[in-house]
Amino acid sequence: MRGKRLLFFTVMLVLAIAAVLWATGTGAIRISPGAVARVFWDLLGGGLTPGDTAQTIIWQVRFPRVILGFLVGAALAAAGAAFQGLLQNPLADAYTLGVSSGAALGATAAILLLPETGLSFTFLVPLFGFCGALLALFIVYQMGRVGGRLPVVTVLLAGVVISSFFSAMISLAMIFAGEQMRSVFFWLVGGLSQRGWTYVAIIIPYLLIGLALLVYLARDLNIILLGEEEALSLGVEVERVKKIVLVAASLITAGAVSVSGMIGFIGLIVPHAMRILIGPDHRFLYPAAMLGGGIFLVAADTFARTVISPAEVPVGIITAFLGAPFFIYLLRRHREKYRF
Repeated sequence: MRGKRLLFFTVMLVLAIAAVLWATGTGAIRISPGAVARVFWDLLGGGLTPGDTAQTIIWQVRFPRVILGFLVGAALAAAGAAFQGLLQNPLADAYTLGVSSGAALGATAAILLLPETGLSFTFLVPLFGFCGALLALFIVYQMGRVGGRLPVVTVLLAGVVISSFFSAMISLAMIFAGEQMRSVFFWLVGGLSQRGWTYVAIIIPYLLIGLALLVYLARDLNIILLGEEEALSLGVEVERVKKIVLVAASLITAGAVSVSGMIGFIGLIVPHAMRILIGPDHRFLYPAAMLGGGIFLVAADTFARTVISPAEVPVGIITAFLGAPFFIYLLRRHREKYRF
């Protein structure tokens, strides 16, 4: 088993590096993966060369977008794996719990306030998106807890209610959006257009802190999945673990959604695929989901920005088109093998 896991992660890491090199070189000006690798080597050795077009395109335009796409995909997939494990529900993800809708509502409010504040899109929208996600989490937590406990059913129901309510508020806000309607729409469908190194810096702290908490509690979550009574008898503080995993997964989601908008299906289908390939042990499922989510979103975003070049399709639309049939394929092909 250890050898199989080592081989699996080796292959996934090679695929991730290949995806980054391929995506960085793909665009209106085609740059081969070898040339991209040489540019990176030159950057490590002596920095940017003034007037070098390839270096400018790679370092200032494509590479930050590719890295951001990889981080967002990794974050959404890891959070999806945590939500599905915590709630023991294969349909659970950030959308089900209302966290994504909260972030969308906050970002929508920020876009509508931009003309009044004079602040930059880069600063205000991620800040409001993060605050909206935390607000959704707080409301779901308050509605879902019963006597200090977090029953799975009540948390799911609270999440569905809050998600629907926030979506209605977003629709109402769009009616009054006026000239900002286009900006709100493109943010809601999700995308990585015109995202630079600032956005990468925004998401990294959320991802590191949230993932550290999830990995730290991975063994306890595995035990909880065997049964809460058994977990209690083994000394696991079940309710404490639930709360921390819920907060950590929501933190990761908030960071991702605040910089990319609403990109769906990654947190739903990637954990399923990785669970089939690597098993349900969260100690290995989290890193596998991160690699799979990163590769998936990098590939989807590259297709989104080249399929109708020089225009581009919001990547959230691409993930929805790819995600739905792929999810059906997984269920049909592995329905006997699959065990949650």
